[in-house]
Amino acid sequence: MSEPTLSTQEPDSEPAKHVPPTGKFIPKPGVFVPSAALLILFVVITAIFPTKMGEWIGKANSTVVGDLGWWYIALVTGFVAFSIWAAIGRTGDVVLGKEGDEPEFRLGSWFAMLFAAGMGIGLVFWGVAEPLNHFNSPPPGTNPDTAAGHARTAMDITFLHWGLSAWAIYVVVGLGVAYAVHRRGLPVSIRWALEPVLGKYAHGFIGDVVDVIAVLGTVFGVATSLGLGVSQLGAGLDFLGWVNDPSKWVLILLVIVITACALVSVVTGVDKGIKWLSNINMVLAVVLVVFVLIAGPTVFILTDFFTQIGSYLRNFLSLTFDGRPYEGEAGQAWLSGWTTYYWGWWMSWAPFVGVFIARISKGRTVREFVAGVLLVPTLVTFLWFSVMGGTAIYREMYQGGGIIGEDGVDTNTALFQMLDGLPWPAITSVVAMILLVIFFVTSSDSASFVVDMLSSGGNPNPPKWSRAMWASMEGAIAAVLLFVGLTLQETDPDANPLGALQTMAILLALPFSIVMVMMVVSITKSLLAEARSAEVESRKWLAERVAKHINDNDMVDKS
Repeated sequence: MSEPTLSTQEPDSEPAKHVPPTGKFIPKPGVFVPSAALLILFVVITAIFPTKMGEWIGKANSTVVGDLGWWYIALVTGFVAFSIWAAIGRTGDVVLGKEGDEPEFRLGSWFAMLFAAGMGIGLVFWGVAEPLNHFNSPPPGTNPDTAAGHARTAMDITFLHWGLSAWAIYVVVGLGVAYAVHRRGLPVSIRWALEPVLGKYAHGFIGDVVDVIAVLGTVFGVATSLGLGVSQLGAGLDFLGWVNDPSKWVLILLVIVITACALVSVVTGVDKGIKWLSNINMVLAVVLVVFVLIAGPTVFILTDFFTQIGSYLRNFLSLTFDGRPYEGEAGQAWLSGWTTYYWGWWMSWAPFVGVFIARISKGRTVREFVAGVLLVPTLVTFLWFSVMGGTAIYREMYQGGGIIGEDGVDTNTALFQMLDGLPWPAITSVVAMILLVIFFVTSSDSASFVVDMLSSGGNPNPPKWSRAMWASMEGAIAAVLLFVGLTLQETDPDANPLGALQTMAILLALPFSIVMVMMVVSITKSLLAEARSAEVESRKWLAERVAKHINDNDMVDKS
């Protein structure tokens, strides 16, 4: 008798009953109709009443978002703790698949795809801008005495926002979906990851609500990324002298053009569209970061990269739990504009990224899954910020500055100003803008595919027209919210033109955060059940071995 392995937990119902026919679009009325209706209604109302919507979003930001900091801090900290718990001990041995399933992708390919999932518009947009913002204006309550102290604080906070905490959010959703799909044979849908908790209610109205929340969060999360990308793209065009001070209508036109590119990728299919675009983007991203590493202060960057990892790990707990309660309104405003925004943004992206990670992780153990998802993308993003942000901070500290102006950091142009101090700035700026466009095109294509699966009950091959509809919706949401933000900025120059996009991302993440708490409970319940089953099997195996040994000894004695 061989050593027992963790047993497969049987699903509560027959998976085949839930799976729609492949290739045929059969929308799930309880998900598709309300999701599409709510998004269309939002676009229409916002387009007709941009000022009123701007005022409402502003009130929501000051009254609701400002009060979410403690909740998101507690939640994200819990996700990190859960991820570590799931990886250690016997639960880490559970295979995300049937017994005997081998990993679908080789380790190198799997790491490369995790790397791809960790890249995006956000890294291009914030790679220089965030460290410089914190360097120029440290968070309230932080009083470093020297420029070096400012720099260390800036990189610590940046690493917090893009490190283990962010990827622990994706671990929760990715692990829940991977367990339901690969281990239990259920279709791709958020609701089935909650079936151990919801039971029969996962099949009905409550399950529909869960998937609707996931759809809305994904659409608004991708729309926020498009808003960031378009703002920086407009700044790049202005920097290169191609378009002088782009107006809000030029930015809206850029949204339309990029969305049209995403639609072309959608209709050409994954193999011909997103596959080669992703490959091109990966090469461009590597070329850009290697170029800056070599052309910039190489030794300083590499030294700071390893030093900063130690600083991040040393200060992780104090950074994670810092809700800035003694800094008053300034502290709460900073928290809602940075940390709370980031946690909400990651949660709004979690259904999309989680499903992607789950899809490529069949055959991995829970321990491999958690270690890979937490560590690989985190190290990649740390390297990106060390290269991009480190180069910019080095220039401000040791080369006379020039990026931080009298009015502070121009977030949209910071990347191009940093590249302007290196060789061939025009070429590298064009590369950065191409990265922004392709990142959105590939993200929109993939996110539309995920949303389409959710709205059709887990159909693994939904038709292109419905994917095109969701991609168009992402562009429309980005356009109207960007229009609202730019309209408010015309009357209030200090207003953040991306404020409406950021606020909506945080608000939509709030209901999904409840779903994620339920997902943690569901995964914990399932993993503990498997661990108990494995323990029983192990004891049974040990008892049989002991009994056999005793019988063998008795037979020897009698002989």
